[in-house]
Amino acid sequence: MSYEFDFAFLDEYGPELLRGVWLTLGMTAASVLPGFLLGTLCAVGRLYGPPWVRRVAIVYVEAIRNTPLVIQVFWLFFGLAVLQVRIGAFPAAVLALVINVGAYTAEIMRAGFESIPKGQVEAASCLALTRSQVIWGVQLPQAVERVYPALVSQFVLMMLATSIMSQISAEELTGVAYQIQAFTFRGFEVYLVIAGIYVALAAALRLVLLGCATVAFPRRRRLGTPL
Repeated sequence: MSYEFDFAFLDEYGPELLRGVWLTLGMTAASVLPGFLLGTLCAVGRLYGPPWVRRVAIVYVEAIRNTPLVIQVFWLFFGLAVLQVRIGAFPAAVLALVINVGAYTAEIMRAGFESIPKGQVEAASCLALTRSQVIWGVQLPQAVERVYPALVSQFVLMMLATSIMSQISAEELTGVAYQIQAFTFRGFEVYLVIAGIYVALAAALRLVLLGCATVAFPRRRRLGTPL
């Protein structure tokens, strides 16, 4: 059995692939910070909030972490349409990603907060710092620093999860690839190229996030502590 590789489609469909890359990056950029903020608030609420806030946070985290992302985005895009609430493909994709990554970030940040030595909290209280000042000024920076590698991995996984959004007609990279292979019938070559692009995007995102860490965590930079 012989098979001749043919990547000639890159000349014709290069602009479409680039458009898919930009949409993938746009979804990722629009989801990282809101997802981190949502997850952090849930972690704080679960650890230090009143009982009803803790219960809401637990239900949210467990519901999202135990259902597939594709079901969540289907519910936002198709389910809400039944109730006459129509959301575009891109906003629905970003909202689903934020909700999804927020749940996973909540557990990562909760672990970060719980890793802070009790003595630091007690020392901050002795300095007459308020509860909010202790949480946001003392614990949060250290928690983020401690769990940053896990956060980076989660955000990279989120970027890769944008491939699911082709199911709601969001023309990100995987959606564009599906259209190209439908026209060219070169599925092996198309998805081989797409896999390579995803590897490059994941590596680039990881480098960017780790580069941000060198600015955000000067203590690690001075000590030469790897992330």
